[in-house]
Amino acid sequence: MRKYETIYILQPDLGEDEIKAIADKVQDVIASYKGAFNRLEDWGIRKLAYPIRKCARGRYLYLRYDGGRELIAELERRLRLDEKVLRYQSVNITDLPEKPVAEKKAPVAEPETAEAPEAGEAVETAANPAETANE
Repeated sequence: MRKYETIYILQPDLGEDEIKAIADKVQDVIASYKGAFNRLEDWGIRKLAYPIRKCARGRYLYLRYDGGRELIAELERRLRLDEKVLRYQSVNITDLPEKPVAEKKAPVAEPETAEAPEAGEAVETAANPAETANE
């Protein structure tokens, strides 16, 4: 089975019982297609980037589950038919690349320092680095 996550956006003016009914329908689809339900999170009401069906805000719900292709097809079909669902998106997260591990850098050896000049002594510096290399 593959791992999936679906985020769907509901109309913001729905009551808790209507949101619960939609979440139950989604879980029934997952169970009927022998999927494994992992997590359902309510991300709350957020402002949309652009109005969808005259709604400037929407209630976001995050769903994580395991299943097959048939499950995704049926879940998206049911979300598409429900007028209370504004948008949805399903993503396969089975083969996501792992974050690269940062390589530890070896400590850089400090260059040997010459003795500091005494107070009052002049320090000669070359204006052109090529002059120093030729000497």
